[in-house]
Amino acid sequence: MKTSTLLITGLALMVATSPAEAQDRRWGVEVRGGAAFPTQDIGTEDLGTGVTLDGTFSYRFTPQVGAYAGWGWTHFNPETSFAGADIDFEETGYVFGLRFEQPFSEDGPLSGWLRVGGTVVHLELEDNEGDVVADSGHGLGFEGAAGVALALGERLSLTPGVRYSLFSRDVEIGPVTTDVELEYVAVDIGLAWSF
Repeated sequence: MKTSTLLITGLALMVATSPAEAQDRRWGVEVRGGAAFPTQDIGTEDLGTGVTLDGTFSYRFTPQVGAYAGWGWTHFNPETSFAGADIDFEETGYVFGLRFEQPFSEDGPLSGWLRVGGTVVHLELEDNEGDVVADSGHGLGFEGAAGVALALGERLSLTPGVRYSLFSRDVEIGPVTTDVELEYVAVDIGLAWSF
């Protein structure tokens, strides 16, 4: 290999990992998953512990503040029957909002983050065969989250956190329409990649 090729390759690698470029990496993608704990029953039914998963894309306006948007899914499988049947509760839809992140020290790998935003989700009630028994239709909800980000490299971070979510909507179950409020706290962990 020629010396000039080695020199150009070495310079390209130095530029690719320079702090200036790290400041310019404004885009990001994050995948999160964990457990969801309802803060209240639906009617007289205890939903039990659920699972949650979401994926978001983000854009940083400043080194600390950015916007995010993506898709989320939360599933509850109550141990007892709901309205006389074995019913699962599944919330799916879109998430969006603002995220603030601040390093705890100038050169340290640990940062704190806050995420506040909205959701456009719907709640499906499914029987044990996976058929939809009732669907709330999409509506607006709220979410707020906080956690830490541990840098695993220049682009990759581990992002554990706690998220609060609230969604309220009318659901028609057979001939009865009832207001269902799904409120839960999720304890999850994510991987974030910046580019």
